[in-house]
Amino acid sequence: MATQRDYYEVLGVGRTASSEDLKKAYRKLAIQFHPDKNPGDKKAEENFKELSQAYEILSDPQKRQAYDQFGHAAAGAGPGGPGGFDFQGFGGGGASINDIFGDIFGDIFGAQAGGRARGGRRRAGGRPGDDLRTSVDITFEEAAFGAEKVITILKSVRCETCTGSGAKPGTQPETCAQCGGRGEVSFQQGFFAITRPCQRCNGAGQTIPSPCVGCGGSGQTKKRSQIAVKIPAGVDTGQRLKLTGEGEAGERGGPPGDLYVSVNILPHDFFTRDEFDVICEVPVTFVHAALGAEIEVPTLEGKVKIKIPSGTQSHKIFRLKNKGLARLGSYGRGDQLVRIIVEVPTKLTAEQRDLLKKFSESGADAAHPMHHSFFEKVKNLFG
Repeated sequence: MATQRDYYEVLGVGRTASSEDLKKAYRKLAIQFHPDKNPGDKKAEENFKELSQAYEILSDPQKRQAYDQFGHAAAGAGPGGPGGFDFQGFGGGGASINDIFGDIFGDIFGAQAGGRARGGRRRAGGRPGDDLRTSVDITFEEAAFGAEKVITILKSVRCETCTGSGAKPGTQPETCAQCGGRGEVSFQQGFFAITRPCQRCNGAGQTIPSPCVGCGGSGQTKKRSQIAVKIPAGVDTGQRLKLTGEGEAGERGGPPGDLYVSVNILPHDFFTRDEFDVICEVPVTFVHAALGAEIEVPTLEGKVKIKIPSGTQSHKIFRLKNKGLARLGSYGRGDQLVRIIVEVPTKLTAEQRDLLKKFSESGADAAHPMHHSFFEKVKNLFG
């Protein structure tokens, strides 16, 4: 008969280890040797059984005290030995894997081992509805000030004929005979009791002998629904809005899913944006740029007049305070940036050409200091 290893050695901890140290050590090794992660591996199965035995003894203060005093002799040859140790759940068929892990792992192994809730059985009942995703187009102004849009989506809703039960009116769902309403079944596999969703009722815990003719027993029908979506001021393209409970209906009384709406801002004739600032490019003639002028520029709230000084260069920016978009999630608004674009004439009459030549001959260097400075630097650089 093989010699049993010391339980502290099995868990890789010292004899003064705290209960928290024992739990951490067991969790790490249980993940490593869990049968779901090592299907068909007999060695991993034996290791898992051994460390589970060790943890059950050392995690119980009374059993640990007896083990520290008498060693493996305290347990005799197995279940019901002198020390009162009981390994039934690890080979005799008492507890399932979920019961063993429930207190330590919570939901970590819940889905793999049948969705069992912590320390309990799988919850039978309705499945939550799926989330839906769609998009909505809005104008630049709607993004700036907010709006309410109505969208139409095709989604699952609760069947009106059976009110979502899935059963023909006048009848009721019945408790599943295979799982007894638990929504799961257990079976023995080697040393372990394995729990899986019931295949007969698909984990619902109920069957429907007489399905509703309106929905075929699903409890749902498809319907086009109109939903009002509130667009917050300052929203940007690509941002998503969540509408809780507006997704697909849940099955057999389960809660509905959510609806996620992606925002798309349509292009504007005049405006672009940089976060919460509005950018507007305004063309001016080179005469107005040279002599200065008062010009009208569009804003989100109408036209305003601004003065541009003489000698204004192309791409000069003038800032209009608080004329931008609302700051989403904060206070105040951004600014509007007016970018001046000096337009050079493309078609000149003979008279205009003569006037421009005279203007150039009358002292172009002095009138164009940037031009003169640039070519002076080029000359000094290349000779």
